[in-house]
Amino acid sequence: MECGLIGLQGVGKTTLFTALTAHSVAVQVGSMKPNMGIAPIPDPRLAKITEFIIAQKVIPATLQVVDLPGVPTGGSNLNTVLAHIRNVDALCQVVKCYENCDPASDLGAMDGELIVADMVVVEGAIEKAGRTAKHGDKDALKRVEVLTKVNELLEEEKPARDGDWDESERAILKSYGIMTSKPMLYVANVSEDDVNGESEAAQYVAKYANDNGGESVAVCATLESEIAELDDADQSEMLESMGLIEPAVGPLARALNTLLGLSTFYTAGEKEVRAWPIPKDAPAPQAAGVIHSDIERGFIRAECFHVEDLFALGNEKAIKDAGKLRSEGKNYTMQDGDIVNFLFNV
Repeated sequence: MECGLIGLQGVGKTTLFTALTAHSVAVQVGSMKPNMGIAPIPDPRLAKITEFIIAQKVIPATLQVVDLPGVPTGGSNLNTVLAHIRNVDALCQVVKCYENCDPASDLGAMDGELIVADMVVVEGAIEKAGRTAKHGDKDALKRVEVLTKVNELLEEEKPARDGDWDESERAILKSYGIMTSKPMLYVANVSEDDVNGESEAAQYVAKYANDNGGESVAVCATLESEIAELDDADQSEMLESMGLIEPAVGPLARALNTLLGLSTFYTAGEKEVRAWPIPKDAPAPQAAGVIHSDIERGFIRAECFHVEDLFALGNEKAIKDAGKLRSEGKNYTMQDGDIVNFLFNV
């Protein structure tokens, strides 16, 4: 699953992208082509697991991030940019909150472009599905029903995500690439002297996100990009001098992971301790398949315990003695923070 960074031109998206991906991707600034990269997800639980289970390697979960071209307010490139936005699973809107900024205007312009573009798609889709629905096609009738509800929201200048949709209706929205139906996280790109997001502009973004059923994170993209270039020792020294526990891209990456509807399970042994992202409420065999398709195909059971049990009891023997080691079958719903050993036979 992919999370797309969106925003008007010049708001600092690409700078934030380089920070998230730790400068691992050669970026194209000002291009109409998206920059694509993998962002490691800083995970305090993963680091703490290694205090109890010593491993040769520690591998964090990762997130697919797409730096989408800046949205022009009108112009010939707008449709190209919008087409890229339709292809991602969730959106992270970056808003400039420093130097002569106007977050109210920027947020209004961005939302306006997305709503208008969705209206064009929805109106055309209603007309096309309506012609088929006249012949009694049940699928077409359902599509018309859902699209009509979306159109009513858009006409009120509300995003499609404000609607109450079941799983089948969400699938219909996704099939049409309805941009305003995608989950949204707002990022206030602040100055170096406002890393906690206390400025009026950053607070406006936070309130706007809350009023629209979303969340916001304050990040200084320039500072984060500089921190990402440092080695671990220099990073720690810089963060300590600023009174920070971790770079802001840590909470941001975790928020994006949540936005995509993902949770994390762990595998832990002498060779490696690793975090694995999976859809929330995934069954155990599906989680096994994230590691390897053979494990899913030959799944027998999952032996698991929670990270908090490890932190409280110290080792697997103590966990077993306390009755916290569980043996789960195919119908088990994975819990965020499970440490798992999958048993399988192929």
